[in-house]
Amino acid sequence: MRALIQRVSQASVSIDGQITGEIGQGLVILLGVRTGDTEEDVKFLAGKCAHLRIFADQNGKSNLSCLDVHGDVLVVSQFTLYGDTRKGRRPSFIEAAVPEISEPLYESFIRHTRDLGLKVESGVFGAMMQVELVNDGPVTLMLESK
Repeated sequence: MRALIQRVSQASVSIDGQITGEIGQGLVILLGVRTGDTEEDVKFLAGKCAHLRIFADQNGKSNLSCLDVHGDVLVVSQFTLYGDTRKGRRPSFIEAAVPEISEPLYESFIRHTRDLGLKVESGVFGAMMQVELVNDGPVTLMLESK
C-alpha cells in the first residue's frame, strides 16, 4: 500500500463540480492499494500518516504530527500510484489491486484514520475527481507499508 501525502493549508475534492470533501490545515493522502495488501498494511499506514512529524513546532522544526496540530485529512483513492512506466509510453497498472479488493481496504484506511482521532474527508472510490490543494512548504512524501 502506498500513500502519497502532502502537507496542506487547505484542500478539496469534487465530482462534477460538487465538493465531496474539504479540509483546512492537514494532510492530503492519495492512497494506492496493491495486490496482496491486507488490513495489517492499512493499520500500519494509517498510523504512520497520523503520527508522521512534518508540521512545524514553535521553533520552526518539523516536530509535530497531524494529530498534534489537530489537522484534518483528505483521503483520495489513487490506483495510478502503482503505475509502472519503466517500459514503453503507456503505464501498466498490473500491480494495482482490483476494485473488489482495493475499495474495502480504502474504506478501512479511512475508518482507521478516524479511529486515531483525526477528522477525515474523502473522495468517492473509482470516481473521476478533481483535487484542489495548497501544498504547504511544499512538503510531499511517499509512504509504503512494505
